[in-house]
This record gives sequence, structure tokens and C-alpha cells, in this order.
Amino acid sequence: MGRTRAFAPRMWQLDRMATGSKSHHGIHLDRRGFLRGLGAAAAGLSASRVALAGNSARRAISFVHTHTGEQLSAVYYEGGAYLAPALQRVNQLLRDFRTDTLYPIDPGVLDRLYLLQSAAGSDEAFQVICGYRSPATNEALRLASSGVAEHSLHMEGRAIDVRLPGIDSARLALLARDQQGGGVGYYRVSDFVHVDTGRVRIWGDPIAI
Repeated sequence: MGRTRAFAPRMWQLDRMATGSKSHHGIHLDRRGFLRGLGAAAAGLSASRVALAGNSARRAISFVHTHTGEQLSAVYYEGGAYLAPALQRVNQLLRDFRTDTLYPIDPGVLDRLYLLQSAAGSDEAFQVICGYRSPATNEALRLASSGVAEHSLHMEGRAIDVRLPGIDSARLALLARDQQGGGVGYYRVSDFVHVDTGRVRIWGDPIAI
């Protein structure tokens, strides 16, 4: 078993924007840029809370990991609270499989996926390409590909790369963009969508459906 970090649920962490002078891409933000980003994140927070307001009693998620073959279906939120045992199972499946390192996944990531699945009208399990990524793995991947950010939110348990069977990834990216709940990256050739709980932004291939 890999190293395990103490679980500490974090959701829509605006305080990171208030205390840090860099985005996860390492670009310095001036005061005006910071305020624009803060406003966008606040809008995403508000939109997500409104969307979840009518679905707060019970939330479930299902995953199939494309690299390890592991599967998980779990109710992770019920009775007004996140369920620690279910979140620990999520941490296990979304660990860095290359180093077998566990890290607490932001429950906000699960909420984004829950809303995405609902918007897509699907009950299929998400296919996971990448969940948590250790600094060592991130650096190795970054050196091999220009598409990997040096300060990726994968290293903070705040990002995930997925597909949803039966739903075109371009459509999934469009639905994720419309959430205004964080970052969205669309990768057409690799056929997956990156979703995170950082500031609202979009990158990658053009979304055309």
C-alpha cells in the first residue's frame, strides 16, 4: 500500500486564490486579473450550489479505471454530509497507480461529475484516465508531453480526466463548460475531458458538436 495522507475534505477552495499569486499554470496574476478570477470562481460556486440544491439528499458515483481495471460504485453523500468511508474508497481508486500513492480527492470533483452525469442523462460509470498524480509522476509526464501543467491540480486531488460511455467527449466537455464550476480541458485525439475545481477556464481542442 502506498503512502496515505490524512483525509481532509476540501470543496471549491477560494482561499487558495486569495493567498497565492500564481495560477496552477504558474502565471503571475495582477490585482485586476485576480479579481476577475475570483469573480469567475464565485460564479461557479454559486451555480454549482444551485444545481445541487435539488439533489442534496443522496449522491452516488461510479468509476472504472482504464489503467488498473478497478471499479467502484458508491454513495458518497447522504443526509447532508459526505461519507468518509466512501471518500476513502474513492481515494483508493483514484490514487496515483504508478507510485501507489493515495491522496484525498476534493469532494467538489465528485460533485462536478455527479452533475455532469445528470446533465448527460447517463447512468454509465465514468472511465478514469487520471485521478490523483504525485509530483514525481506529474514531472515525468510533463517532460514527456507539453500538455501537462507544471502545477497541475491533479497533484492537489482537485482534477480528474474522464470519459463517459455513450456520450461524445465533445458534448461532455460542453456540458462541463456550461457548469461554470471550474476548469475544463477537451482532448479530442485522446478522447477525454479534464474537469477540476480550480478557477473557471477552458482549454484544449475546440468544442464542436
